[in-house]
Amino acid sequence: MPPTLASLVHHSALKLTVRAGEDRLDVPVRWAHVSELADPVPYMEGGELLLITALKLDAEDPEAMRRYVHRLAEAGVVGLGFAVGVNYEEIPKALVDAAGKEGLPLLEVPRRTPFLAISKAVSAAIAADQYRAVTAGFAAQRELTRQAQTGGPEGLLAALAAQVDGWAALYDASGAVVATAPEWAGRRAARLTGDVQKLRDRPAPASSVAGGPENEDRVELHTIGIGRRPRAALAVGTAGAPGTAERYAVHSAIALLTLTTERSRSLQAAEQRVGAAVLRMLLAGEPDHARAVAGDLYGELLDAPFRMLVAERVPVSASAALARAEARKGAPPAERSSAAALAAADTGGDPLAVLADVMESAAARAGEAVLVVPEGERLVVLAADGGAAAAACGEYAAALETARAGIREKVPGGEDDELVVGLSAPAGPIAASAAYKQAEQALSVARRRGRVLVEHERMAAGSVLPLLADDAVRAFADGMLRPLYEHDATGRGDLVASLRAWLSKHGQWDAAAAELGVHRHTLRYRMRRVEEILGRSLDDPDVRMELWLALKAASTE
Repeated sequence: MPPTLASLVHHSALKLTVRAGEDRLDVPVRWAHVSELADPVPYMEGGELLLITALKLDAEDPEAMRRYVHRLAEAGVVGLGFAVGVNYEEIPKALVDAAGKEGLPLLEVPRRTPFLAISKAVSAAIAADQYRAVTAGFAAQRELTRQAQTGGPEGLLAALAAQVDGWAALYDASGAVVATAPEWAGRRAARLTGDVQKLRDRPAPASSVAGGPENEDRVELHTIGIGRRPRAALAVGTAGAPGTAERYAVHSAIALLTLTTERSRSLQAAEQRVGAAVLRMLLAGEPDHARAVAGDLYGELLDAPFRMLVAERVPVSASAALARAEARKGAPPAERSSAAALAAADTGGDPLAVLADVMESAAARAGEAVLVVPEGERLVVLAADGGAAAAACGEYAAALETARAGIREKVPGGEDDELVVGLSAPAGPIAASAAYKQAEQALSVARRRGRVLVEHERMAAGSVLPLLADDAVRAFADGMLRPLYEHDATGRGDLVASLRAWLSKHGQWDAAAAELGVHRHTLRYRMRRVEEILGRSLDDPDVRMELWLALKAASTE
């Protein structure tokens, strides 16, 4: 503890006597300062024990002493030491009364006690307190290091919580809680997700103090990582502002977590190289070799049904990107999931890296394996079917879709990068190559439709008609049907409607004629005219198929 007025009063060599303010002796003393100025306040910083002999003061004037003591108290002076036997044989009553009324501790300093002795006692006590703090800080650093090595981040958090007599929490890049210590702090940590997300948008390293409701802990937030974009965040909750020893512990924890994070990034890069080799073997139809190379690295991922994901960047108008960033800022934090939170914020980074972060963070929280392989402008991911990583990808894509809604048609100009993702149906190691093709097909559809995510399963389960909403298909339909539209425009028959009715009834003359309200001979004549105008035979099933698709494509405009 730092020195207090009480510890100085109890110092046997100083022989100090309390004359006023007995109930305020427990305040810390930052320094002991001697000043005979009539107004020393401009030279005070607060927390000082002011030592005087009243050389230039009229210490017997009640009004002068009232003003003098009031000024000292307002400046944060914690006590006044008055030397007797120098200018006054005893402390004047006016000064005693003024100090008592203001509540400022007044200490009588006997003549045989020099002010220098008091200054030395304060200085020695401060030095001893700082030494204890540094020693405690080094001890805390050793304990935190030991826990980080043996217990990982969870052990480090537990040690940190014990050191600061409070609680600690670790968050991932999205702001989701990864671990807390003690366990009861989980709910408190979860309430700070919004504050962590705001901190992530500031230049690293960044820190802040989160203000909670009345009577709640004081919480400090710190970013973790050395890059421009934080890899994690640390929250430390304490009953009050941490002291020197607690501050050493917090800074040591930040350093250790940063080292752990950066080491994890190096290991992650090596793991990605192994993952790339495993992926190549799977795509080459060698699942046994892939398992042998992977070992225990990917757990049961290569044996259970997985999803293959292929993502890539696509250019988008810079103005549209700016508008989307503005729209994302207004999304209420309470409505975001941990994956959607990254999509709702202006990440300002590589969309493929953000997607990888989202899926890897979700997999880590769920304790499941995920294989992530960057391929230049693409990202390939193997994730467990129905697992947390695949679900996080879906949430992230949905949040991006919401952010893009209503702002696609902004003023063009400049380019930025956006994300498109194709997701395969569930597959096993033997069918990895087929799953990759499925993901690429879904990716192609997502690119054409301007969607963030397309699942191959839904393409197969749905209708082919939405695929006709493509400029190339519409151009084909317009070219094929234009001669019939031009014929109908002259008023010499309704060939397009007749062709549609005949094809919809599978070439049944009576049924199609009844739908049109004409004689079947009239319908036969019209179909001959269609063949003559188009130069193609309706007996050819390929021609009938192309005409039907052309009619459907025309109806989607």
